Amino acid sequence: MSDAQQVDLSTRVAGIDLANPVLLASGTCGYGEELEPFLRLAEVGGIITKTITPEPRSGNRPPRIVETPSGMLNAIGLQNPGLEGFVEHKWPFLSTLETKVIVNIAAPTVEQHGEMTARIDALGGVAGIEVNISCPNIREGGVLFGCNPRASADVISTVRRHTKLPVIAKLTPNVTDITEIARSVVDAGADAVSLINTLVGMAVDIEARRPILGNVTGGLSGPAIKPVALAMLWKVRQAVDVPLLGLGGISSTQDALEFLITGASAIQVGTATFVKPGAAADIVAGLGDYCRKVGIARLDDLVGSLKS
Repeated sequence: MSDAQQVDLSTRVAGIDLANPVLLASGTCGYGEELEPFLRLAEVGGIITKTITPEPRSGNRPPRIVETPSGMLNAIGLQNPGLEGFVEHKWPFLSTLETKVIVNIAAPTVEQHGEMTARIDALGGVAGIEVNISCPNIREGGVLFGCNPRASADVISTVRRHTKLPVIAKLTPNVTDITEIARSVVDAGADAVSLINTLVGMAVDIEARRPILGNVTGGLSGPAIKPVALAMLWKVRQAVDVPLLGLGGISSTQDALEFLITGASAIQVGTATFVKPGAAADIVAGLGDYCRKVGIARLDDLVGSLKS
């Protein structure tokens, strides 16, 4: 295949047509506007908004971020303007983008997930809803929805009843068996699954003998978690028959290819954006270059091509 020959990078994930399979991960690109000076958003397949909750949240007390070897810990605490603040102040810009916009939501009760979904569904122009089930269930003693198969299913089935938009369940890796959670959300109506969210981690100031993060623990992301993410993707790929969106430490074209070959229909770039805001666009270009190099006309042909 010549360098000038076109490669088809387009894909369809859970009913969402993407120009390419590279998405900006929730929590790492704000609401798009923050990245616009550094990245032409139309170059990526889509953007997944920072998590929206029913009411505004100020987040956790600082320090909220600490760099770690090959990654970072964050304990932002889902700081966001709340649902109505999002609709009034963030959606007007997002609705003008020439790329797909997926809205990420979280709520402390099952019922509120449904109410939020109905409000977002009514906006028009939203490509899909990603449900962050790594959120405490206040009616079950604060246990994360995503750590319990039944609670996870309750959230997804409620979201499903309130919209015809594609529903994507974002899974936490901080569980005994991620395939059990994956099966539960798919059985409840999820059209696709995103994995993985961050791993629980901690850092200590040895001089003060205190945790560095104000919240004590935080979410570990970046290249350090890529092997874990790939292994969990591989396990879930064998357990469910819906599209998977892979994320966790993707910072290069090679990383993206590893996820696609393992079975991800699309990938999300997160922490790498903090290091290089244009990382996602570089990966898109790199995927085209790779396909031309090996003579592949359609990137989709690589998905799930892992050999035993």
